[in-house]
Amino acid sequence: MRIEIICTGDEVLTGKIVNTNFSYMSQKLEDVGLSVHWGTTVGDDRESLLQAFQLASQRADAVIVNGGLGPTVDDLSQEVAAQAAGVDLVLNEEWLAKMEDFFSKRSRIMPPNNRKQAMLPATAEVIDNPIGTACGFAMDIGRARFFFTPGVPRELHRMLEQQVIPRLLARSGAPTTIFLKRFHSYGLGESHVDALLSGVEELAPDGSVKLGFRAHYPQLETKLVVRGTDMDEVRRKLQPVQTEVRKRLGNFIMAEDDQTLEGVVLAASTEQQATLALVETFTSGHIAARIGHLPGAEHVFRRGIVVRDRAELHDVLGLPRVALAGELDQETTEAVARAARTRAGATHALVVLIDLDAGADRIDFGGTIWIAIATGEKVAFRRSRILGGRDWVRLGAVELGLDCFRRFLQDLPVVERIDFEKT
Repeated sequence: MRIEIICTGDEVLTGKIVNTNFSYMSQKLEDVGLSVHWGTTVGDDRESLLQAFQLASQRADAVIVNGGLGPTVDDLSQEVAAQAAGVDLVLNEEWLAKMEDFFSKRSRIMPPNNRKQAMLPATAEVIDNPIGTACGFAMDIGRARFFFTPGVPRELHRMLEQQVIPRLLARSGAPTTIFLKRFHSYGLGESHVDALLSGVEELAPDGSVKLGFRAHYPQLETKLVVRGTDMDEVRRKLQPVQTEVRKRLGNFIMAEDDQTLEGVVLAASTEQQATLALVETFTSGHIAARIGHLPGAEHVFRRGIVVRDRAELHDVLGLPRVALAGELDQETTEAVARAARTRAGATHALVVLIDLDAGADRIDFGGTIWIAIATGEKVAFRRSRILGGRDWVRLGAVELGLDCFRRFLQDLPVVERIDFEKT
């Protein structure tokens, strides 16, 4: 199936907002084995929209149009779709009633211009939007089936996953069941993992398992897309492949599917009745921000100390200024972890201290990361050096610190060589 995505709106065309909707849609389609052949961005202009719809209707089998379903004068998708298909716009009484109920439940009166959102091409199939007033719809234009979706990301996400993708899969003749298995890792680059997993797809003899990757530093997502007639068949095909992936990637797998690294850390901490104190430099408190907002974090997260100059830890932790102001070493890092744990009354402390290079930000700019994890009985230490610029160092330090703590809680080696560090 040849799919085109058309994103509409002057704000997208001019770059005033980043078009994250396109990347989201393309990725979700790829995850279920559907490939996007064309991506088009067009402004809020009737003639330009009409030309885009007509071109797509001649070359694509299916088209997803994103945006232009609102109540204002620059929302043109319904009107231009009707023109392209040669049909009239008609009032959909059912959707109008749903919109009026939407406003009534919020003790609001529906503005008159919202009525425009219930004007649909006569041949349109309504696609439900349970969390907004923008009515999605599908219709044929030329040789292609068009799916019109709202531009609001959370509305688009729900409609795409629950309504549009199932319809596309049915039209493509693909197996009725497609499952996506995901592994999240830190420390291994994409090419390294590709080599490590060479041949795993062949464990499913009929070629029904497809291996893929999505690199988004500092993490790597390894994907297995599995096709089958039902979930029982999918599970049978997936089992030997996912077992081998876990075996080959080993300790570097930090989470699976919808899990996050911070969620895994919080769950392990909760299970062990652990409490946590954090000390961070240069990270802007991003480690605490990853954990602190999660449900249940109030039972684990005791205190976070964020400083830019580690000499400030003298006042907070009562450590000697001389040691903090000098060259960082293992002894000092471990002393900070012990003091932080004691002062917070926590069972564990995680310390991530960063020594940055001097000079301008550049590709060979780096930082040395000093990590210590302390309990009342033992201390684990990890030193790493990362190059790539200030943001690369900061993001890597946050991920490395959290991953070291995960490993510590899971009784795995805290020190294990990663692809991103320079010895």
